[in-house]
Amino acid sequence: MRRARPGAPPRGTGGRTLTSVGAGSGFDGSGPVDRTDERTTARPEPRPAGHEHAPSKLWHITLCVSGTEFPLKEVRRGLEQLAHDHPFLLTSRYANDHAEIRYWEEARDLHDAAAVALRLWGEHRSSAGLPPWAIVGLEVIDRETYHQRVAEGYGPPPAAPVGVHPY
Repeated sequence: MRRARPGAPPRGTGGRTLTSVGAGSGFDGSGPVDRTDERTTARPEPRPAGHEHAPSKLWHITLCVSGTEFPLKEVRRGLEQLAHDHPFLLTSRYANDHAEIRYWEEARDLHDAAAVALRLWGEHRSSAGLPPWAIVGLEVIDRETYHQRVAEGYGPPPAAPVGVHPY
């Protein structure tokens, strides 16, 4: 499955496309992963003690970027393109020298979610026309913590609707 508009690839991708592949049986913990063929025999893969198969879960990501001033129209256009290319973005706030992006990521653990989040800006910089800013902040919290913060009144600003908005 391509995660892009039909037709020509986005500018600056050099023909790259994002694809999805099935996770296979066992991804959600419902059954063992079968990785056998004619050349191998079925053997359980060794796992470090205490490291059982962890099903993926949702993580709330807040990514902050900053850098030299950039025209507001270009920042907005780039963030809107990023939201189109990465459909799980919830909201983006921006100014001419910084931006904040919030979204949900599905990953096995915090390390995987953080790794994907740290690649997001750089991997989409040219295709979405994003400013050449650096990541200056990253928060990754699990779904339960996110909902607890919202319930306690410490969540995202209540007036921040989904979409791309100036500060």
